[in-house]
Amino acid sequence: MMKIDKAPFPLIVPNPEDPRLTRRVTGVDQTGARVELKVPMERPLTLYLNAQEIVTMMTIGDYPDYLALGYLLNQNMLKYDDVVTEVEYDDDLQVVVVRTEHHTNFEQKLKKRTQTSGCAQGTAFGDLLEAVESVALPKAELRTSWLYQMTQTINTMPSLYLEAGAIHGCVLCKEGTPLCYTEDVGRHNAVDKIAGWMYRHRVDPADKILYTTGRLTSEMVIKTVRMGIPILVSRSGFTAWGVDLARQVGLTLVGRTRGKRFIALSGEERIVQDQNLAYVEEESARHRRKGESHDD
Repeated sequence: MMKIDKAPFPLIVPNPEDPRLTRRVTGVDQTGARVELKVPMERPLTLYLNAQEIVTMMTIGDYPDYLALGYLLNQNMLKYDDVVTEVEYDDDLQVVVVRTEHHTNFEQKLKKRTQTSGCAQGTAFGDLLEAVESVALPKAELRTSWLYQMTQTINTMPSLYLEAGAIHGCVLCKEGTPLCYTEDVGRHNAVDKIAGWMYRHRVDPADKILYTTGRLTSEMVIKTVRMGIPILVSRSGFTAWGVDLARQVGLTLVGRTRGKRFIALSGEERIVQDQNLAYVEEESARHRRKGESHDD
């Protein structure tokens, strides 16, 4: 497992003003009036591990190095003790190449049957399920004061979603403080970017919380467990398999976190009720994210 770098690591947050991540389009509204709005970019990024093409992902295009490393780690194609010698990105070709000191055994991983329970690229289950079923996560507590502080802070941070919509976000937090905030057209891409950031900065996952705007599916649980994070929180809902896996490995799973409300379906015994709800503000309409009306 990763050990934390004692040096301060940089806070990563979205930049909604980055012209590379959105573009303006025009159309008409229900009255026939001409309207203009921002929409997120979506471009292909082809990932190579050494000389082997692995996958082409659709992404907004930021942090391709973190996305590449995190994808390989979460797919169990790259081990945390593998030595990465270079991550090379070519913007013109839309290609990112991860090179390691020694070749990996990823060829076997590519032969595994792929299943999916959500959007984006899916997860190669096979040995991934076997790998996470034997994991013993840290029994980290979750204080409700951290939970409310975290969600309120995230809702007021810079966000491509608030500028353009149609995008998912994932945030790595310690207690109630965000450390790394990524967004992408698929929640899987967003969480893989965080995994890559953690790998690059050798961040200890044992006392961290992962927040997502997307559903708490089996894939999201598996990725969180692969990263060694003991707490997974979402503003959206759950799938049955996601809940079953979380309970099996001892992952604290909290969903439907909106304003004063939340529901915990796994690890609820590790939640410390230390926040007086009278002092918790309801979520403002401006900062309501995907998941407010349904669980997409």
